[in-house]
Amino acid sequence: MRKISLAITLILFFVISATLLGLILYSPLPVLAGSFLNPEIQFAILLSLITSVVSTLICIAIAILVAYALSRYEFFGKRVVTLALTPLLTFPPLVAGIALLLFFGTTPWGRALDQAGFSVIFTPLGIVVAEVFVNIPFMIRILRSAFTAINPRYENVAKTLGCTETGAFLQVTLPMARHGLLAGTVTTWSKTMGEFGAVLMLAGATTMRTETLPIALYLNISAGELNIAVAAATILILISLAVLCAVEHFDRGVHVF
Repeated sequence: MRKISLAITLILFFVISATLLGLILYSPLPVLAGSFLNPEIQFAILLSLITSVVSTLICIAIAILVAYALSRYEFFGKRVVTLALTPLLTFPPLVAGIALLLFFGTTPWGRALDQAGFSVIFTPLGIVVAEVFVNIPFMIRILRSAFTAINPRYENVAKTLGCTETGAFLQVTLPMARHGLLAGTVTTWSKTMGEFGAVLMLAGATTMRTETLPIALYLNISAGELNIAVAAATILILISLAVLCAVEHFDRGVHVF
């Protein structure tokens, strides 16, 4: 059994590595470097970084509160909330994108936001909204598991020593959930960087306006600009690998997968 497991692991590693290296090395280095200097790719990199960071921060802020409430408190409708979050983990992003498009395009709430100056459809704001909607359930699930694994006794001891409920959470529970928080942040950020389906439906695929790296890859592969498409894919791979390596280096207790 041990030999079979190791053999399968090694085969999987070599297949994945060969596939990714084949993509990165497809274009000659000068051509690939020239693609990186393309204004369209530079715009896509900047927009992807800005929207993914903003989306991830929003996911963290909301997920911490929701996950803590689900792990610690009993309240009316808790089961309904949990069940409502679960399907979002399995919905295809295209379905989520269509739902968001209908919500912001056909409902009174969506029209009211548009009239108030918060135009979501076919705008960079739509990218952030789509990324948050699709990825926040993953962040909540990871953080809920992290909070559930922490014994509430630690918080109770902190309260007996003079901490308020908020103080006990900030000084005891949150630091103890550091590994889960970091793992959730890395996972969420990586997914927002690569989000395509929901972004395409809600924000559209407009060159130099709502063109993130996945959208740039899609537009250029559709137009036959293979080198630029490969450049966009390579950048996504390199950014993801750099972040994962940084996490492994600075916090060896984190296991993203």
